[in-house]
Amino acid sequence: MQLTRRQITGALAGVPLLPMLGGCGARGGDGLTIWAMGNEAASLPALLDTLALPAGTPPIRVQPLPWTAAHEKLLTGFAGGSLPAIGQVGNSWIAEMAAIGAIAPVPASAEHLLTDQFPAVVDTNRIAGKTWAVPWYVDTRLQFYRKDMFARAGYATPPLVWSEWKGALHKVKALAGPGNYAVLLPVNEFEQLLTIALSSGARLLRDNGARGAFSEPEFKEALAFYKSLFDERLAPIASATQISNIWDEFAKGFFSIFTSGPWTIGDMKSRLAPAMQANWGTAPNPGPTGIGSAAPGGSSLVVFSGADRTDAAWDVISRLLAPSAQLKFQQLTGDLPARRSVWAQAGLAADPVVAPFATQLDRATALPKVPEWERIVTEMQVVAERMVRGQYDIDQAAAEIDRRADRLLEKRRWMLDKGHAL
Repeated sequence: MQLTRRQITGALAGVPLLPMLGGCGARGGDGLTIWAMGNEAASLPALLDTLALPAGTPPIRVQPLPWTAAHEKLLTGFAGGSLPAIGQVGNSWIAEMAAIGAIAPVPASAEHLLTDQFPAVVDTNRIAGKTWAVPWYVDTRLQFYRKDMFARAGYATPPLVWSEWKGALHKVKALAGPGNYAVLLPVNEFEQLLTIALSSGARLLRDNGARGAFSEPEFKEALAFYKSLFDERLAPIASATQISNIWDEFAKGFFSIFTSGPWTIGDMKSRLAPAMQANWGTAPNPGPTGIGSAAPGGSSLVVFSGADRTDAAWDVISRLLAPSAQLKFQQLTGDLPARRSVWAQAGLAADPVVAPFATQLDRATALPKVPEWERIVTEMQVVAERMVRGQYDIDQAAAEIDRRADRLLEKRRWMLDKGHAL
């Protein structure tokens, strides 16, 4: 589904545009500009200084973007023809960027960069038979848990089979005492239900991504399990905004498990009291019969469509993905390397807190590759919260999510019916 710049501009009409953070014409001049976000943007200049760039490489300028403005910046940059040569793009945005024609496919000369990587992350970037981006760093979500509480309940780690995991939660809740729970599942966040659904094998969308598959048995199994955690009072019916301080509540025993990503490791080490540091750990997600799944995340590097000096741009990306650069990048940012071989070099494979992320990434499942996905998953969680609060039963909730997803996918069905390639 290719959209023109005119269509993108029309879609953005009426949307308050943020300042262009450095102005238009990012492709002008004699150098290469890289748009990057957050901590990665702050660390990228130092990383570039370590690269042995060949003679004749154009000067490289890093333009930092805040994550809160990055998505809109990418769209307005495409509409205005001011995208740079290279960009950092969140993996969940790849489908949208490919659909509007904002990014160029990975050329055959750069395909080798996709080896030695986590298959599910690479699969996220493969759409319609083409690879559109090279994973730069990776993440996913798994369990952060109270080691001391589970040890008191008789478990070295949380069990990895749903039925056994739930049994352990009941024991932990009993130990935590009145007014406390076992697991935190904020009802305004979709990631927890999505993880349960992927673990149950739910495919989420059907008919080439044109209709919801939320009424299929696998997703309804996930909905039922998710709902049972609230019905059995293992999880509080609360949104994230109702938890005043997640670290304090975790330390006090209000809950003993929550789901998060590798960025939380640093927070646990800095925000929890020294006496609590030996009392927490990480573990893969449970599933119906064993280790469950999760959505792969992270960011990838792209070359934008129509960029000048594409050969030089891909050469820079290739050097940023070299093992030595990945190792330096991990040291600068704390991000998890995209390349598996670097995990051993960085000592991550032997780190008991970090190693479970590799286990989880090996079992991750690529999400549906449709531009509407982020809106669909938001609607999924709106309905799931209402189910938890008693407005829907499981069958009604599944049908309602399908209805909302199908409405959002109406244009995609129209395009497929007209024979347009997507």
